[in-house]
Amino acid sequence: MNLSYWEIKSWLTNIDYTIVGSGIVGLNCALQLKNRFPKSKILILEKGLLPQGASTKNAGFACFGSLSEIIDDLKTHSEEEVFELVKKRIDGLQLLRTTLGDSAIDYQELGGYELFSNIDGLLEACEAKKDVINVLLKPLFNDDVFSFKSNTFGFKNCSDNLSFNTFEGQIDTGKMMVSLTQLVLSAGIKILNSSVVEEFSENQDSVKVKTNQFEFSTSKLLIATNGFASHLDISEVKPARAQVLITKPIDNLQIKGAFHLDQGYYYFRNIDNRILFGGGRNLDFKGEETTELAQTDRIQNKLEEILKSTILPNTPFEIEHRWSGIMGVGQQKKPIVKQLSTNVYCGVRLGGMGVAIGSLIGKELADLL
Repeated sequence: MNLSYWEIKSWLTNIDYTIVGSGIVGLNCALQLKNRFPKSKILILEKGLLPQGASTKNAGFACFGSLSEIIDDLKTHSEEEVFELVKKRIDGLQLLRTTLGDSAIDYQELGGYELFSNIDGLLEACEAKKDVINVLLKPLFNDDVFSFKSNTFGFKNCSDNLSFNTFEGQIDTGKMMVSLTQLVLSAGIKILNSSVVEEFSENQDSVKVKTNQFEFSTSKLLIATNGFASHLDISEVKPARAQVLITKPIDNLQIKGAFHLDQGYYYFRNIDNRILFGGGRNLDFKGEETTELAQTDRIQNKLEEILKSTILPNTPFEIEHRWSGIMGVGQQKKPIVKQLSTNVYCGVRLGGMGVAIGSLIGKELADLL
C-alpha cells in the first residue's frame, strides 16, 4: 500500500504501544494502557473487517464453568488452581460489567443449567461431588453455587435432573463489542482493520512490524490474538474452532438461561426468542484444531440432531444462520500473560472463557509494562 505523508504521520509515527488483535483482550489492554499512560500513542491492528477470532462470534455466556467441567478440571489441576481459575473468571466478568455497564451489554442473570445423558454416569458423578465443589467455591460466592432441579423445559433423551447454577448469566456479544470499541475510540486510540501482522523484528528500544499493508516501528508490541497466536510463533496455544447455529424466532419459547451438555462441549441459550446452539468440537478434536472460519457437515448435523431430539423435541424450528469462531486452548487452562522479549508481550490462551476473563487478561497484559 502506497501511504501518503499524512497517513504515515498521523497513524504510523511515534507509536508507543501497538496491540495485535481488537478482541476483548486487545481492547481492554488498550484502555488500561491509556489509563496508565494518558499521553501515549496507541495503535490496534486487526486482521479482520471485524474482530476475527471469537470476541464477536461467541455465544455470550457469562459463565465460569459447569459442575461437570469443574469436576473434570480437578483431574488435571489442583484444588488451588481450579479455585484461582474460577476466581479469575468471576473477577473478569465483574470488570467487564463495571467497564461497560449491564445495560450496554444486556447482562441477564437467568442462571445456568447442565443436562445429563441417561447412559454415561456423569449425573451420578456430579451428584456425588456437588457438595465438595460447593465447599471449594463458597469463599467466592458466600453461598452454595450448584444445586439440582427437575427438567421443566420439556427436554427429552436426558435425565430428569438438571444441575443448576444461580450465578450464571448471559450477554449480548454484539452490544458488548460495539460498546467496548466505542469506548476505545473515544479514548483517542486508533484501530486499523484488515491489517495482518506477518512478522516483526526487534532491536534494543523498538519493534519493526511488517503487515500485509505497510511497515512501521513501535516502542512496544503486545500480542492479543488468542486462537491465532501460533501464527506469531507462540507455540503453547492451539486454535480450537467452535461451530454455532441459531434458529429463526420461535413463538412462545419457554427456554431461558444458559445451558450446557456433555461437560460443556455443547452449549445453548435463548436470545431474541431464538435458540443459539454451539459446540461439538469433541466429535473431531484434530479437525477442529484450525483457524479456518468454516462449518462441517459432521458437526452441524449433530447440532441439528440434538436440537430435534433433546432441546426442542416437540417444537418446529428452522435454522436461520451458521458460523464459527476460533478459540485459543492448550495443555493447561491458565492463560499465558507474559513478556516474550525486551519489547514484546502477549496475553493469550483463554481456553474458551474469553467473555469471562478477557477483560482481566487485557488489563494484566497492559500491567506487564
